[in-house]
Amino acid sequence: MRILITNDDGIHAAGLLGLYSSLRQLGKVTAIAPERPRSACGHAITLHKPLRLRAVQMPDGETGYASNGTPADCVALGVSDHVGGRPDLVVSGINLGPNLGVDMTYSGTVAAAMEAAICGIPSFAISVASYEKADFGPAADFARYLAKEIAEHGLRRASFLNVNVPAVSPAEIEGVSVTRQGRVRYSNRIEKRTDPRGGVYYWLTGERVDQSRQPGGDADAIASKRVSVTPVRLDVTDEALIEDLSDWGLDWPR
Repeated sequence: MRILITNDDGIHAAGLLGLYSSLRQLGKVTAIAPERPRSACGHAITLHKPLRLRAVQMPDGETGYASNGTPADCVALGVSDHVGGRPDLVVSGINLGPNLGVDMTYSGTVAAAMEAAICGIPSFAISVASYEKADFGPAADFARYLAKEIAEHGLRRASFLNVNVPAVSPAEIEGVSVTRQGRVRYSNRIEKRTDPRGGVYYWLTGERVDQSRQPGGDADAIASKRVSVTPVRLDVTDEALIEDLSDWGLDWPR
């Protein structure tokens, strides 16, 4: 297998290095990741400046690449055949911190897997559900296991997987759940502050409202110490709303 890995925490992040070492057991792994952390950049791509790649040495002596672009840019560069050949699989992570519910829409980690799906390549994003210093070993092992399963079974075109692994020891993990995207919301998203000179500024913050016990949801699986595997598709059309809008009788200009 030719596997491309990336992340949004940067080329030197411990999660990426753990993923690299684990997937190396399956074939040729090429790492292309941002040269600095790009968390919460979503599916941003770079249009206003040139993209560059800088060679870096991976733990096994092989060459990886740091990019001045976003995670989605890194996937586009890796798929372009300029570095290592078109991959058979793209894996993004291992992210420090969960990507559950609506957080998926902000995540550069998830966006990288989505970019791969746009390019027609099987992919998944993987995160460990802790914002503290984490043991990436269980997530790295699961990533290798899931990569083998995808190689055997394949994925639907224009779909990818969003994986979250509980931040517990392997012995404490209760299994794997195929889940839906949960509904998580935040309160007090913008905090207004004043600097020492009296200038007003704003800090994006927010307290997460815990809705982790929604049956079948991704956060519910994590709360139950289970690995959450959420299938995601690129087509986000709201089919039910199409029917509602049709009943409006929209007609313009008249």
